[in-house]
Amino acid sequence: MDNVTDIINEFGECVVQVDGEIPVDLPAKEGDRFLFISHDQSFLTHGLHKYPAKFFPELPRWLIKRYSQQHDRILDPFTGSGTTNVEALLSKRNSVGIDVDPFSRFLSKVKVTPLDEKDLKSAQKSLMESIINYDPSEINEDDLPIFPYRDNWFNIEILYEMTYLKKRILQLDTTNEIKNFFKVCLSSIIRSVSNADDNCTRTVIRKKLNKLVKPTDALNRFTKTVLTKVPKMVEFSHNYPSDISIDFPEDMDARNIKYAEGYFDLAVTSPPYVNAVDYPRTHQLEMYWLGFAQESLTALKKQNVGTESVSSRYYKTRHEIGVPEADKVITSIFEVDPRRAYIAYKYLDDMRQNLSEVYKVLRKDGRYIVVVGNNRIRGQLFESWKYLMPIAEEIGFEVETYFGSEIIKHFIKIPREERINTDWILVLKK
Repeated sequence: MDNVTDIINEFGECVVQVDGEIPVDLPAKEGDRFLFISHDQSFLTHGLHKYPAKFFPELPRWLIKRYSQQHDRILDPFTGSGTTNVEALLSKRNSVGIDVDPFSRFLSKVKVTPLDEKDLKSAQKSLMESIINYDPSEINEDDLPIFPYRDNWFNIEILYEMTYLKKRILQLDTTNEIKNFFKVCLSSIIRSVSNADDNCTRTVIRKKLNKLVKPTDALNRFTKTVLTKVPKMVEFSHNYPSDISIDFPEDMDARNIKYAEGYFDLAVTSPPYVNAVDYPRTHQLEMYWLGFAQESLTALKKQNVGTESVSSRYYKTRHEIGVPEADKVITSIFEVDPRRAYIAYKYLDDMRQNLSEVYKVLRKDGRYIVVVGNNRIRGQLFESWKYLMPIAEEIGFEVETYFGSEIIKHFIKIPREERINTDWILVLKK
């Protein structure tokens, strides 16, 4: 294993560093710590769109190859940007991705859908010609999308450029799959051409950044994105195995999985962190432009595991999850912030439901691999991974092993005291 070395981290702890591809037979004993250096974050369709706190591809690839066989059925109940599904597909496994967020399902579907090279390049040529011949007078004010605070988020020139690009994508004489690919290319530039901070989980305008967005930025960024992403989609399509199925059902979430008992051979996921990333708010501009939302996102937020959108009637009293170590921390949080104490409790309760649902749909001896981090809530260290293990055992899982994955790069800015330095990988066996 030439790419595997032992190192000492900044805290004086022994860590195994793996540079690039993770060997399938890499020993992973209970409590081991790894530093995985990813080389594939933009490999094929993985880099199609930014997404906060997402898997680096080598990790699910390793876990899928280690714990399943070709043509097995893989489940990711928190599919996010579809990294597990892309890797399952490339490893010739069937997969299902579940997510309450329509933007997540749309993006994931585009990332695993092969496209005809000739048709894709023909559509690209048509779009590039449209950009060269851009004329804002072709857009009427009635064509502009309507959503909250639109004119704060976008300069008027950018609004016209984005509307023009979207209109030209919809007018393409091609398949819906190819149109959807170009919609994702358009979506991927939205944050950068808006007035919002490019690197924050919340979609916010920070005046002190003095972000400068110039006329033609949307046209130029979209052109560059298309020229970069089309070759990657072509390469992905050439690598696509024809006898593999992928599905993203719209009527399920991680706490309600409507598949038969024992249907899946393996489940691999990275659930949201409690109280850390508000996915609907992160992608609110993308959802407005793609037509997944027009008004408030509160209803969607409330469906998310780890949500901060909770009603005051629920946190007037202290709740217990039944895990002494977790309840002790929840009690400490409750003394200073009852609302965040309830959010922490609700996260573990939602994860209990998820563990129960996954247990039901896994075959005997199948594994559920959960990659989960810690964070701080009102100064209290909340070690989700530690609390999930006894909950999993109570449901019937055996904790086969667990090990740490050090985090060296954050795409999103999170307050220093809330940053998560280690993800813990729990291997749960039915």
